[in-house]
Amino acid sequence: MTSKIKVDNINKVSDDSNIIKKCGTTTTIGSGASNPIVVDGSAITLGRCGGTVALASGATQTGFGRTGTVDWQTSSIKTSTFTAVNGEGYFANTSGGAFTMNLPASPSAGNIVSVKDYLFTFATNNLTIGRNGSNIGGGGSTDITSSTNGSALTFIYVDGTQGWLVINESTDTSVGQLPAFVAATGGTITTVCTNFKVHTFTGPGTFCVSNAGNALGSNTVDYLVVAGGGGGGGDDGGGAGAGGYRESSGAATGCYTASPLGSGVAALPVSATGFTIAVGSGGAGSPSTGTSGSNSTFSSITSTGGGAGGRSPTAGVSGGSGGGGSNQGAAGSGNTPPVSPSQGNNGGTGGSNPNGGGGGGGATVTGQDAQPNPAGYAGGGNGGNGATTSINATPTVRAGGGGGGGFPNDYGTGGTGGGAAGGAAGSTGTVNTGGGGGGGSTSPGPRSGGAGGSGIVIIRYKFQ
Repeated sequence: MTSKIKVDNINKVSDDSNIIKKCGTTTTIGSGASNPIVVDGSAITLGRCGGTVALASGATQTGFGRTGTVDWQTSSIKTSTFTAVNGEGYFANTSGGAFTMNLPASPSAGNIVSVKDYLFTFATNNLTIGRNGSNIGGGGSTDITSSTNGSALTFIYVDGTQGWLVINESTDTSVGQLPAFVAATGGTITTVCTNFKVHTFTGPGTFCVSNAGNALGSNTVDYLVVAGGGGGGGDDGGGAGAGGYRESSGAATGCYTASPLGSGVAALPVSATGFTIAVGSGGAGSPSTGTSGSNSTFSSITSTGGGAGGRSPTAGVSGGSGGGGSNQGAAGSGNTPPVSPSQGNNGGTGGSNPNGGGGGGGATVTGQDAQPNPAGYAGGGNGGNGATTSINATPTVRAGGGGGGGFPNDYGTGGTGGGAAGGAAGSTGTVNTGGGGGGGSTSPGPRSGGAGGSGIVIIRYKFQ
């Protein structure tokens, strides 16, 4: 015969409170407001409202499953490629560059992963979602890219056919975004007006952007790009044209005045990558027609080398600014190839009978034609003036044209901004101004024109 103990309630001896209480179909274990377990006909309730149900240290649970949420990993902000773990949510910070979140390998049905744009930088530096061997939305071998600032995505693994599906997607751009600023290396770096960095390149290099910033901080750069000046021509040769001069308005980085050539020109957006910088060399002078200068480049901006000065009786060469024509030679054209605003001006024409070279064109002024002189000959024309900018916090004139050669001893002056004077042998344009070389003269024989000055590239941005 089986023994039985039949009771409705079990009470504590000390205060007669219920330990186990039976009331109808409901059994309560525990006393008062701290009842931890309630069993009735349809449910088992653990804990109480406002209380905590805890597993003992080292214990595990099975059969409960997840409720469609993740545990957000707030103590580990992700900044580089990583593999997600089932049941976890991540904040991804791509301000330092794009990277990949790989989904869990060999997932099971019901696995869940979430990710959120931490600094609202996914548009600048994308987050790639790597499938890690599984499908994403039935897409086979295709990873996906999140490229909208403020994005949040939740993935559930369904089965081998569809793989991971996005079950929740949102974008929040209205709140929480923090200012981010351009950060870069390359060239000679100085700080001006407290909040601005200036990178100066006097030779080839790389402007390497590590953070592209955002609109709340900075995400564009102002620039000055000057090409190499042309080399002057000999034998009453023309002065050479200045290197092409291109700059932005300075509105994006404040606190300085650009030349009129930058009026209305927008700063350039940047991305987290390396931008190759080319700084044009000056063209060589010659007893014959000189050599044109070389181009300077940054991003989408190319400034064309200055046109060479001609040698009697040839025309000046076209370029950023045009070279002056020699004795009986036509002027070279500036702004070739054409850009807007213009990167330079035409050179001057040579003398008609019998001597004198035209001045080279400058960034803001056309080269002067060869000028008659009291001796009945033609003197060299003056070079055109350059443009002034204070992008590096020091007002500086660059891209002046070279002066033409003439006879007897009647030479054109160089334009302001590094343009060289004409002479018996033409002078050399100033280094890193893009100034044109001066034209050479005759007597006792053809004299060489001077070399052009090398160019320069200057980049400026707000860094804090």
